[in-house]
Amino acid sequence: MARYVGPVCKLCRREGMKLYLKGERCYSEKCAYTRRPYPPGQHGQGRIKLSEYAVRLREKQKVRRVYGVLERQFSGYFQEASRRKGRTGEEMLALLERRLDNAVHRLGFAASRSEARQLVGHGHVLINGKRLDIPSYIVRVGDNVTLAEGAKKFKFVAAAIAGADKRPQASWLEADRANFAGTIKGSPVREDLNEPEIREQLVVEYYSR
Repeated sequence: MARYVGPVCKLCRREGMKLYLKGERCYSEKCAYTRRPYPPGQHGQGRIKLSEYAVRLREKQKVRRVYGVLERQFSGYFQEASRRKGRTGEEMLALLERRLDNAVHRLGFAASRSEARQLVGHGHVLINGKRLDIPSYIVRVGDNVTLAEGAKKFKFVAAAIAGADKRPQASWLEADRANFAGTIKGSPVREDLNEPEIREQLVVEYYSR
């Protein structure tokens, strides 16, 4: 299971906005982007003029980093979305939103998607009562997501639940945090996906070039 293991705060600085990759830290004064809102590197504070290609590339990289997927998998989501009816960009975002690790994060059981991915990968999440350790699993309407008994005692889970109201709420999910459970009640709503701001049409243009 490949994943990025480098410094994530540099990713936010590179994309020029908060990507909320480190949970509670992103909402505090310790946020690296708040302290240094310019790209990393020796020439980070210089004036940079991006070409049209670079703008599309940066948007693709931003979305990929927000959801924590590598290029091959991300392009696979785009190809799947392009085969579906409806707007390709919105279909792609819907697939990314319906990943199990994202759903666990959106339900409030993890402060970041990387925390949620760890919960799922270590077998602490149940789907309809069955243990599932595949972060990329696509949840379906009606699925019940619950945490295993052992995970209910984790301090980072308790901290994530305590701070869940600070993070954007997903209208397509119904959370029962008191019982460490949640339900997929509908399809992802595009209006929910505005933190960080995503311009999915630029991603479509990048892959359609």
